[in-house]
Amino acid sequence: MLGEVMADQQGDRVKDLATVGGVRANQLTGYGLVVGLDGTGDQTSQTPFTVQSVKNMLSTYGIEVPANVNPQLRNVAAVSLTAELPPFAKPGQEIDVTVSSLGNATSLRGGTLVMAPLLGADGQVYGMAQGNVVVSGFGIDGQDGSRVTVNVPSAGRVPNGATVEREVPNNFQEQEFITLHLNDSDFTTAHRLTETINDNFGANTALPLDATSVRVEAPNDPTQRIAFVSVLENLRVEPGEGPARVIVNSRTGTVVIGSNVRVGPAAVSHGALTVRIRERPFVVQPSPFAPGETIVVPRTEIEVEEPEDASMFLFDPGVGLDQIVEAVNEVGAAPGDLVAILEALDRAGALRAQLVVI
Repeated sequence: MLGEVMADQQGDRVKDLATVGGVRANQLTGYGLVVGLDGTGDQTSQTPFTVQSVKNMLSTYGIEVPANVNPQLRNVAAVSLTAELPPFAKPGQEIDVTVSSLGNATSLRGGTLVMAPLLGADGQVYGMAQGNVVVSGFGIDGQDGSRVTVNVPSAGRVPNGATVEREVPNNFQEQEFITLHLNDSDFTTAHRLTETINDNFGANTALPLDATSVRVEAPNDPTQRIAFVSVLENLRVEPGEGPARVIVNSRTGTVVIGSNVRVGPAAVSHGALTVRIRERPFVVQPSPFAPGETIVVPRTEIEVEEPEDASMFLFDPGVGLDQIVEAVNEVGAAPGDLVAILEALDRAGALRAQLVVI
């Protein structure tokens, strides 16, 4: 019966809208050495910590390097290690590791990460990393100093390169309630989520705490709790519509207009002023057999064009997204012009949305 109700519902799954409180990943960091590079490692004269790390590693194997000797190793790079420990990860499981150069190594391609510990925020070791580094980028140097680089060759990954050594304590089974945290805070979505849970599991099963969190009563038996959460996260809820926003990326010129954006009555004039500046130097030279020297005289030409048919369009009250886009396209506004128009509408108080510039 419950499965039939779930199949008939429309909307997004709870697992896509919210996360379970206490079920989270943990970040791990570490420091290590990548060896076996083809002359693309750190310049040890500029990265003394790489030399120190190599000496420390060799000393663990009974090899002592004299204090006054600094090996010039171009096949070693000091790297920073980062990984994410998934929730409920158990010892023996494997996770991916990201390797990033700390010194001036030009490429980690072909290198091998030597065994290094991964630490949590509490300073405890939660994993051990080791393996071959996979690098998608590469760089080529020319003898004249030129260089061609594709992607970032000084960073890479070690797939399944770390073994979990310690389990992170989790109180998921000991909690009296299960708390669902919405990915996007919204009172409407929290209310609808509460109603959906109560309709499927009984009244007062769920209680909204705020615009982000909903508390749900769950069975205490571990087996039943897992089955309960499995059904809970597959319920479908129609999320509330987000606030009216216009997002403008000032670096790329990307503009995203929400479906709830409205424009008040306003008139917009769009005109393009084109300025062309050309440098056309000419050569002046003396007549044959005459004294003097040949010189180059700079000459600049400036041309200004303004279209005669500067366009203007009128927004009626309550104009929506479709009309905004259509009106702007009719006058041939470029993305940069669209940003200027939206900012002007916002300043005029005609834009019924929040203008966010990133």
